[in-house]
Amino acid sequence: MANEVINDLITYSRARQIVQEVFSSVRTVLSLNGSKFEQKRYEKELDTTRWNSIRQGALFGIFTGWLFLSSSLAYSVGFIFGSLLISPKFSHSLNISDILVGKDTSINEIDVWQDDTESNYNVHGDIQFDNVSFIYPSRNDALVLHNLSLTARAGQITALVGSSGSGKSTCISLLLRYYEPLSGQITIDDRPIKDYNVKELRQNIGVVSQEPILFGVSIYENIRFGKVDATRAEIEQAAREANAHHFIMQLPNKYETLVGERGIQLSGGEKQRIALARALVKQPTFLLLDEATSALDNVSEKIVQEALDRACKGRTTFVIAHRLTTIQNAHQIYVLDNGSVIEQGTHETLMAKDGGKYKAMVKRQQTENINDDKDDMMTIQKAMKEDEKSIYVNEKLIWEEDSESFYNIDGDVEFDNINFTYPSRKDTSVLCNLSFIARAGQTTALVGSTGSGKSTCISLILRYYEPSSGRITIDGRQLTDYNVRQLRQSIGVVSQEPILFGITIYENIRFGKVNATRAEIEQAAREANVHNFVMQLPNKYETLVGERGIQLSGGEKQRIALARALVKQPKFLLLDEATSALDNISEKIVQEALDRACKGTNYFVCRFPEWIIILVGCIACVLNGAAQQVFAILLAKTLDVDFRGEIKFNNVNFIYPTRPTSIILNKFQLDIKPSQRVALVGTSGCGKSTTIQLLERFYDTTGGRILLDGVDIRLLNIHWLRSQFGLVGQEPVLFDLTIAENIAYGLENIPMEDIINAARKANIHQFINRLPQGYETKVGLKGSFLSGGEKQRIAIARVLLRRPKVLLLDEATSAMDSHNEQLVQVALEQAQTEDSCCTSLIIAHRLSTIRSCDVIYVLDGGHIVERGTHTELIQKRGAYYKILTQRNFQ
Repeated sequence: MANEVINDLITYSRARQIVQEVFSSVRTVLSLNGSKFEQKRYEKELDTTRWNSIRQGALFGIFTGWLFLSSSLAYSVGFIFGSLLISPKFSHSLNISDILVGKDTSINEIDVWQDDTESNYNVHGDIQFDNVSFIYPSRNDALVLHNLSLTARAGQITALVGSSGSGKSTCISLLLRYYEPLSGQITIDDRPIKDYNVKELRQNIGVVSQEPILFGVSIYENIRFGKVDATRAEIEQAAREANAHHFIMQLPNKYETLVGERGIQLSGGEKQRIALARALVKQPTFLLLDEATSALDNVSEKIVQEALDRACKGRTTFVIAHRLTTIQNAHQIYVLDNGSVIEQGTHETLMAKDGGKYKAMVKRQQTENINDDKDDMMTIQKAMKEDEKSIYVNEKLIWEEDSESFYNIDGDVEFDNINFTYPSRKDTSVLCNLSFIARAGQTTALVGSTGSGKSTCISLILRYYEPSSGRITIDGRQLTDYNVRQLRQSIGVVSQEPILFGITIYENIRFGKVNATRAEIEQAAREANVHNFVMQLPNKYETLVGERGIQLSGGEKQRIALARALVKQPKFLLLDEATSALDNISEKIVQEALDRACKGTNYFVCRFPEWIIILVGCIACVLNGAAQQVFAILLAKTLDVDFRGEIKFNNVNFIYPTRPTSIILNKFQLDIKPSQRVALVGTSGCGKSTTIQLLERFYDTTGGRILLDGVDIRLLNIHWLRSQFGLVGQEPVLFDLTIAENIAYGLENIPMEDIINAARKANIHQFINRLPQGYETKVGLKGSFLSGGEKQRIAIARVLLRRPKVLLLDEATSAMDSHNEQLVQVALEQAQTEDSCCTSLIIAHRLSTIRSCDVIYVLDGGHIVERGTHTELIQKRGAYYKILTQRNFQ
């Protein structure tokens, strides 16, 4: 029975592993429609325990019955024997208790946590691999390292280069003691690595890998994983060194922002920089960089590379790289092939060696770069002189255009037959032929129920939106004639929920007017009835208010927000429920300040009616609506005709639920025709990958629509929708299955010939054939038995097998060396050529991969700033030209 229980525990552990694997890679599972397959796999794993459980139940029932029977018999015998003992005939027998004795037993205590290694030994110095051979436990017949010998000198940079699968990443795994070598030894300061305490050894090693792993906690906690006792200052300093601090501070919750499972809320470049900060926070003796900049755009790569160069000073550093330009400054370069060192030396000595593999690799990459950029460089050089001539002219035009918009913003505000509909709710009119006049120096109140359009009027005055029809004028001049920045500077806004920043009271008020003097800020505080309160605080105006003003009460926050509005001496005050959230005392104080502030200004007030509405049964309605949405998704229709591959983003807005104040896509407009090859380029975090997530319906749009052949994707069956797309992401996800099962994942009854054909197209068939078990080889959890390039090619084969109508390529070749990248790029182009109706949406940092696209869109800040072919965009000399220039100057 004990064996049955052990078998059950093992089976449940495997089933739990399936669940964990699915939920950690849920987007890949959904995009490949693998839900049913995973359900069957989970049920199959549990089926093996069903009869075991039945047998256990039967045995347990029999055992329990015998246990109770034996217990009852023992009690019966005891009572009978006791009765005999107390009888006069057997009374002398009671002395039997005097002969009971005990014996001490000796227990040898074994401390399973004892570590006989020296934990306080100073870990630094040379690292040496001495005839190291290694075989992965799951691939006993494949020798990964064969008599590998190399030395990394203390404080120097040692680079490992070679094709995918040559054993580079395995060296790092052995240094971290994830595995033990089959033969040979690894030493640090001539001391075997086994003699070091594993925990302290790893604490002295900083690792930045090709696929950064983040946990579903805050950014702060993710960085603190590198050093548990790190202070706030150390964490922020590490983030600065990794070029991550600036983008973190732009997030609503800053360092407390949750990154989601495996960092799903961040872009690839942002994740990589946080992983780098996590490595640097521990101030490691050794740095292991495994393709640390492969996922970054050109601008970020340059900045992070500079940070890495600084971090490497004084540290023993291992660098693994496919881009050979990043390791030219290494003190020693080892070229690996089939697990052995075939060349070594500096960049200069290796380049001087005729017929060497390193020299051939460098020339291959240089040739590719020259072919990609020769025309571009000629265009750039030709255009530079023209740019220099036009700098003065353009600067002059900018200032002239700006000065023409400086009108005197004063006078009556008039709404003339205004109609308005929000872009995300086009079927609902918010304002309908609205007309009114707000006289200069008077108070105008807008009163109505929720949704009547009061706050919309304020949004239109601030020009957050434009009316559908009609016009808004100030002193007879149309609102659109005014400079937006000048207009908003003349308007003070106090809303129901004041937004304060996690800085001092002084700086919060100064946000209203950046060049405000100390006297102006204190005067605004007096007008807002907040000066006396501030002066009672220990640090007065230098008091930190906390994140979103958490250290203050509602009334105090509202008065500071009012002071921020008044410091700019506005011509208009727009008050949107400014006192509705306050208690009676605070409301009275704030209202007195508002009354004084309104003298001599145009004063708009939005209020709700003074009655209370009690909603009965609202919870049931919400639950019912949620259930209807779920079934609407599951039972949605499929297209009755063949999907041609036409995609349209129509005024799409999107905000991540966890970052409600950060607009990712803003009125995003994109048209993709059938069989077109379309590329999206831009810096990390500009919204490129978000478009793919919206197409796969990992999220729904906040506003606007996405259309497939003219049909809103929200009306389509989600399983059918995802079957039309073939997604190859930046971080390939494989499951703990065989290679064949991974390629055919989500599909049923696929012939082996089709699987092999897809593998050939993805340039992975020869590698698979060399494995002992071929296509039946297990890849391990998350593909841990394969290198990054091998995993990516299997992921590409998985997509090619599905023959999708639309290929979605999100940095599909960023993890490969130049040779494999070229082969896979050819395979992807062949896949698009074979199906004339295949549409492609490509996201890339390497501009050479998208140069031949039909249309290139340049994204910045969530919207498209440029579009055109490669040649057209070069001639424009705009954002695309700037990116290309930075790339060439690198």
